[in-house]
Amino acid sequence: MILILDFGSQYTQLIARRIREAKVYCEIYPGNKPIESFGSMENVKGIILSGGPSSVYEKNAPWPDEKVWNMGLPILGICYGMQLIAEQYGGKVKRSAHREYGLAEILIDNPDRLFAGLGKKTPVWMSHGDSLAKLPKGFVRIAHSKNSPYAAISDLKRNIFGVQFHPEVKHTPRGRAIIENFVFKVCGDKASWTMHSFIDEEIKRIRRQVGSSKVICAMSGGVDSSVAAILVHKAIGKQLTCIFVNNGVLRAGEWERVKKVFRPIFKKSLIMVDAGRRFLEKLAGVSDPERKRKIIGHEFIAVFDDEAKKLTNIDFLVQGTLYPDVIESVSVKGPSAVIKSHHNVGGLPENMKLKLVEPLKFLFKDEVRALGKEIGIPSEILTRHPFPGPGLAIRVLGDVTEERLEILRKADVIVEQEIRAAGLYEKLWQAFAVILPCKTVGVMGDCRTYENVIALRIVESGDAMTADWAKIPYEVLGRMSSRIINEVRGVNRVVYDISQKPPATIEWE
Repeated sequence: MILILDFGSQYTQLIARRIREAKVYCEIYPGNKPIESFGSMENVKGIILSGGPSSVYEKNAPWPDEKVWNMGLPILGICYGMQLIAEQYGGKVKRSAHREYGLAEILIDNPDRLFAGLGKKTPVWMSHGDSLAKLPKGFVRIAHSKNSPYAAISDLKRNIFGVQFHPEVKHTPRGRAIIENFVFKVCGDKASWTMHSFIDEEIKRIRRQVGSSKVICAMSGGVDSSVAAILVHKAIGKQLTCIFVNNGVLRAGEWERVKKVFRPIFKKSLIMVDAGRRFLEKLAGVSDPERKRKIIGHEFIAVFDDEAKKLTNIDFLVQGTLYPDVIESVSVKGPSAVIKSHHNVGGLPENMKLKLVEPLKFLFKDEVRALGKEIGIPSEILTRHPFPGPGLAIRVLGDVTEERLEILRKADVIVEQEIRAAGLYEKLWQAFAVILPCKTVGVMGDCRTYENVIALRIVESGDAMTADWAKIPYEVLGRMSSRIINEVRGVNRVVYDISQKPPATIEWE
């Protein structure tokens, strides 16, 4: 595999995406952690140092473990990663006289290995305020631009490369080729990582981790937990018991849907727990989104502990944690700032009695769907839009009450019905309703109203790391608005969210 060390770039996840798309496995770790925390290095073929917001000459700038430099592995530094390489080997990095953000054209001085097949020049995406002022010993320039005399450098003897630009973003048209040149021509890795190979390895890993112990699974009925449950079931069979919890903030009809789809698969090993009132009592009067997430996370585990006590020898809990959840919830000096804590990774109590089995934690969403298809999960589950762990609690902005949840559920059903009727459902990443914490004046039947506002959030994305608002036909938006206002009592206004991610997130809380 390829090891990616994250120093805080907003694009780090895209590096992983490009490598996975080339059918090569990779993992991301915080760049300033000890090398022992990365697990086994036996199969690592190369290391990529990501970009980041720091300057290498700052006092507390994040640096990799010193052992990274002495392993004899190929290294590619991107932006800040290149500057780390330069300083490590005796070069000099200074603040640029002219900061460089956006498109630039590099001229390739040496096409050997990293730039093989790219020609003499290519457009790239720059995003830096520092630049290399002095080459490190043993390195040569292999590309330059108008504002960057050292746009790329290399030490061919040690197989160490640095690029000042970002090859992982779509604005660098030949960036994929550059990354693949590093992976294949420099590291000598092979395009052998497929869902089939992942399934084989993960089943072996689950069996090693679990042994003869019994396991319970947090079944939610969504894509992630469903794929996780079936994969673990394939690994350990009857050792697995799935527990579906009504946490009071589910979508309309979710209880019935889970029973219909999964009872035939798990039979008596599917336990359904109605704990809705218990969750809503804990959420009463809570409007802060982080508190909502923490409360639901803690209560979720408490319910599982209660159910586990009724069973015997339960040692493990399965969760459908995905890689973006893990990445966004990691926070160290320099590397990616926490955007929000995730239910799967940020709400677990320290005294939780169950150990975690997370078979999907190194996969992106589209990879999870590919995995689900490979193991035979019904398409009606796999094609469902992502649904957050804290459920509708983070789509009810402000206080979570039965009344507001019912309004939101009815509006949400209409959104899905109209999106499906327009043939758009499987083309979109997510489409859902949000109820806002305010009311507005309206006129209905010649009478003044003061009712709730529903916001529609409909986005296109490939992996949820970035997203754009969907350009839905006006007539479809119009039908949604008309139906929600006419059919959902308590709503007199509908608005459409046209924000991109970043800077906004997909969910509102």
